[in-house]
Amino acid sequence: MAKQKIIDVTEQKRLNEAREKGIPWKKWGPYLSERQWGTVREDYSEDGNAWEYFTHDQARSRAYRWGEDGLGGISDDKQRLCFALALWNERDPILKERLFGLTNNEANHGEDVKEYYFYIDSTPTHSYMKYLYKYPQREYPYRDLIETNRGRSREEFEYELLDTGVFDEDRYFDVFVEYAKAGPEDLLIRITVHNRGPEAARLRLLPTLWFRNTWSWGEDDRKPVLREVGPGVMHASHHELGECWLSCEGGPELLFTENETNTQRLWGQPSASPYVKDAFHAYLIAGSREAVNPAKTGTKAAAHYMLDVPAGGSQTVRLRLAPAAPADNAFRDFDKVCKNRIADADEFYQRITPNALNEDQRRVHRQALAGMLWSKQFYYFDLEQWLCEHKGHPLLQADPRNVRNMEWFHMLNADIISMPDKWEYPWYAAWDLAFHTTVLALVDFDFAKEQLLLMLRNLYFHPNGQIPAYEWNFSDVNPPVHAWATLWLFKFERTLGRADLRFLERSFQGLMLNFNWWVNRKDPAGRNVFAGGFLGLDNIGVFDRSAQLPTGGSLEQADGTAWMAFYCQCMLEIALILTEYDAMYEEIAFKFVQHFLWISYAMDRIGEHHDEMWDEEDGFFYDLLRLPDGQAMRLKVRSLVGLLPLCASTVFEADSVTRYPKLAEMVALFRKRHPELVSHVAPTDAGFIGYNERRLLSILNKKKLTRVLGYMLDENEFLGPHGIRSLSRHHLDHPFVFWTGGQEYKVQYLPGESNTGMFGGNSNWRGPVWMPVNVLILRALLGLYHFYGDEFKVECPTGSGRHMTLFEVAEEISRRLAGTFLRDAKGRRPVYGGTAKFQDDPHWRDLILFYEYFHGDNGAGLGASHQTGWTGLVALVLDVFGRLDAKTFLETESTRAISRLMSEQVGGGQTGK
Repeated sequence: MAKQKIIDVTEQKRLNEAREKGIPWKKWGPYLSERQWGTVREDYSEDGNAWEYFTHDQARSRAYRWGEDGLGGISDDKQRLCFALALWNERDPILKERLFGLTNNEANHGEDVKEYYFYIDSTPTHSYMKYLYKYPQREYPYRDLIETNRGRSREEFEYELLDTGVFDEDRYFDVFVEYAKAGPEDLLIRITVHNRGPEAARLRLLPTLWFRNTWSWGEDDRKPVLREVGPGVMHASHHELGECWLSCEGGPELLFTENETNTQRLWGQPSASPYVKDAFHAYLIAGSREAVNPAKTGTKAAAHYMLDVPAGGSQTVRLRLAPAAPADNAFRDFDKVCKNRIADADEFYQRITPNALNEDQRRVHRQALAGMLWSKQFYYFDLEQWLCEHKGHPLLQADPRNVRNMEWFHMLNADIISMPDKWEYPWYAAWDLAFHTTVLALVDFDFAKEQLLLMLRNLYFHPNGQIPAYEWNFSDVNPPVHAWATLWLFKFERTLGRADLRFLERSFQGLMLNFNWWVNRKDPAGRNVFAGGFLGLDNIGVFDRSAQLPTGGSLEQADGTAWMAFYCQCMLEIALILTEYDAMYEEIAFKFVQHFLWISYAMDRIGEHHDEMWDEEDGFFYDLLRLPDGQAMRLKVRSLVGLLPLCASTVFEADSVTRYPKLAEMVALFRKRHPELVSHVAPTDAGFIGYNERRLLSILNKKKLTRVLGYMLDENEFLGPHGIRSLSRHHLDHPFVFWTGGQEYKVQYLPGESNTGMFGGNSNWRGPVWMPVNVLILRALLGLYHFYGDEFKVECPTGSGRHMTLFEVAEEISRRLAGTFLRDAKGRRPVYGGTAKFQDDPHWRDLILFYEYFHGDNGAGLGASHQTGWTGLVALVLDVFGRLDAKTFLETESTRAISRLMSEQVGGGQTGK
């Protein structure tokens, strides 16, 4: 197929200008967190209780040390200057400056935001963005939400904001915020307030501009300044950022204070300044006019609009944040620019969206990508400074305190990073981030590659080779998926005309160190079987896999070992690509072939053994418990742990043997020395050749594959109406029970929220559907189809009498996954379950939330409500299966199959060159 001629759309030209000319189109963006309070960074407690040390109630009065948060806000890329909304309905006890949610101790299923807000649109340079916040006109029920949820058990549903009745009769405001760039640093801000209620209602709107407090911590006392310079005009001056002006249409009252802690309110001690962070609360709600600075200067300022919005009507406020003083009319071209940026966004998404998608699929696809782009955040954490402030630096302080992350003192994070969820998880997580990049590549390759390389930089990456997990414990272990993501990005971009070998090689060097860390640290006995702890799957195991086992001994993990087999395959592929440009990598490639063969053999050795992960009688993989007395037993829980070996499957073209003669020579020698091993593992010799004479490297041979798929495609086991479940439904009536030390440990199918407190209790891998692992399963099925072709079919669903190729199986699973968000035959979206407002109301039903995970039996969204991070993978699913057809896919070269077919239909909208 001939690739289409590339014609850059306007937004793509901005991306090119940012990359090639350094024009700062991405300098301003949605880089504010949704929650800075309750984070590890802000925790200076003695006991490490971050949630209790810095609370939501304190946030309005207490200056943050390491970042800022806000409502629908933006900042520059170092978060020196921030802009966001503050709202007051004249009933709430406080201004609505930030999202409210429950802490881990207050909620019955872990921390949980209790607001309704939506990331509606964004281009990759943030030249246009749109956000919606639904603000009740009645008093916000803070106390009711806390007390009612705290009183509920883990077996009960959560008490949501809609349940309180605060939205009854539609008495709420829809507050839309749009940002449109007239230039890289010239931002137009349009705020439109709709009254959805039956009566006129008043809203106090305070668009707020402030500096992050960098002057109160004893490092740099230079203080930036905001001041009024004319009716409705503020001037901002910062020693690093420079100058800019905020023009507020209509000449509203401007309020000024300092972004400094109100120590009088919090601790009964005199504040350093009479003008403090919560001054606008005191001014509006308490009527304390002396709370704001009459000199009209400070480090935090707001424009005060009083909007009387008629029933069913709306009002609009316009502002402009620009790097030059405003002309006579700062709003002369405002509407035209906004119209053009919306058109640019439409043009961009029209270009990158598969033609085969219908209107509703396009809506989900675009909102998923918008959510990914809105989930960027400036993340600042200087571990050396933080540890010194905690008296816990292991090298610089005598007798250091035992505080978290003290072995990561080398770290200095100060970058824009893609977050899992900017309220529930406002910190990066290593394996989440790898998945994020595969979706972000659909809109911005440069940012996607930067994110992968970030984790391998010296200021993140540990000197011993470990990739940091997340701020609660950087030393925790996440699945090693960075090599796969690196490979995906490289292949996809190569088909669009740019083979970024520098990116691939830089990644490979860091990944080599990380691979060696895994081998040295997570296979201590040298058996080629791996541990790793919870590995991102929280409560999936019989025991807490990150803690000491109650039985003693050790756990050999089927998922950890499968992840390493997958890691080997990805590193092998990267090494072979690099071999085409530098022959030295061919010998390195053999290292990963050898590792893979030994790992695969360790999972199922020749003959019947009770101390290996494969159970020949069951036809499934299980974790293996090794007891202190030398005995070993399989923990027979049918979960994703046993499906993950399926993902370790890679296909090579027929000429791979002749293209890499040195590698072929070393493999031949290995086969000669270990013939039984090679013949027992998945077929690699000429005795078993696939479609078009392709070769397969896989943990599963054809017999094992058929048996594992029998479980996976059984609707009474793993195959749910909305994807592959994390735990077999078989365990609903047949729970796995293990007794030790007089205590029962039980794993039972639980399709909804977790009923235990393991890992905070806010995630559940014992039944729900999780998007990232489903995507890896889809990748495996497509790869295996590439090898087996149309001749190999399996029953799907198991017991149905209907047989499908593996391509058709992948299509069926993708249809179920995407169907979670799409309207069904009755016009209802499964993701919203029985919530009538989201199903029926025209102002709610087309607003999509991308939850953390989904009910195993009905697809209802669970966990974090804005985890567009990896649930945004649904955009990738829609993209891939909106373009592929089986026949063309089967005939395409295996190493480029998916990405090539995608790129030929995209027309280059992602990279431009």
